[in-house]
Amino acid sequence: RETGEFRVVRLNQIWEKAQRLHLSAVKLAELHSDLKIQEKDELSWKKLKAEGLDEDGEKEAKLRRNLNVIMTKYGMNGKKDSQLVDTNYIKDGTESDTLDDPRLEKLWSKAKTSGKFSDEELDKLWREFKHHKEKIREYNILLETVSRTEDIHKNVINPSEENLVKEEILHNKHRELKDKLRSINQGFERLRKVSHQGYDATSEFEEPRVIDLWDMAKSANFTEKELESFREELKHFEAKIEKHHHYQKQLEISHEKLKHVEGTGDKEHLNRNREKYAMLEEKTKELGYKVKKHLQDLSSRISQGLQHNEL
Repeated sequence: RETGEFRVVRLNQIWEKAQRLHLSAVKLAELHSDLKIQEKDELSWKKLKAEGLDEDGEKEAKLRRNLNVIMTKYGMNGKKDSQLVDTNYIKDGTESDTLDDPRLEKLWSKAKTSGKFSDEELDKLWREFKHHKEKIREYNILLETVSRTEDIHKNVINPSEENLVKEEILHNKHRELKDKLRSINQGFERLRKVSHQGYDATSEFEEPRVIDLWDMAKSANFTEKELESFREELKHFEAKIEKHHHYQKQLEISHEKLKHVEGTGDKEHLNRNREKYAMLEEKTKELGYKVKKHLQDLSSRISQGLQHNEL
């Protein structure tokens, strides 16, 4: 639609629905970034399809899986209990939120009462636990999708060339699952180690997504020179994430101020706050998109390195 936020009708419908839900300003900005990535991928796929380059439908199936993850992440898949509670570090929800995993709950409880962490370090550790929970959620959504595909595949009676193609698709999905499971296992080991020993003062990275990428990169088939180059790129990526965090904080503060001013009836003050809020909202969306696109590119490169190891 010409007047819509996105060039794909379905994504506009999701965005309009989200604005009617009680999502925080930060969550809405995050969703906008996720939908922008989805839009880019869908438009690229349409071009490929027009050129006859997605005959087996795998890229289309992956787009559907990605959209399912987004819908589940923001509680828009029709399931009442699926929405992630807004518990990023802006609104610390460490006491009210749950990790949905007894092992994680036990580790968090131990870390919180150990006396090894400052308040700032506990906030950082909580972000790592929440990031890990989200990884498990995404893995389970993908696992469910693969299981459904396998059930359909098993019910086909006559083997054919088409079914051989489907077997290759399933193989690719299993590889995707394997990569995610490897990341989850490595992440859990890190959480276990940090929870027991505290943070290492010499640790190179602080952001959970960057720590994940670095751990995976060290397992991939990179030369020393490539690994060093990747390390430098991760430093720039972490700085980009920190900048995004800064704008998220400012957006949340601006949103609270705007709500307060709306109750005063001061039009001039209200207009100034609306302008500032709109500017911060746009900047947060823009940075969120750049962070997620960069993360997608880095993850893809590591995945290729890990696949090379298996050959």
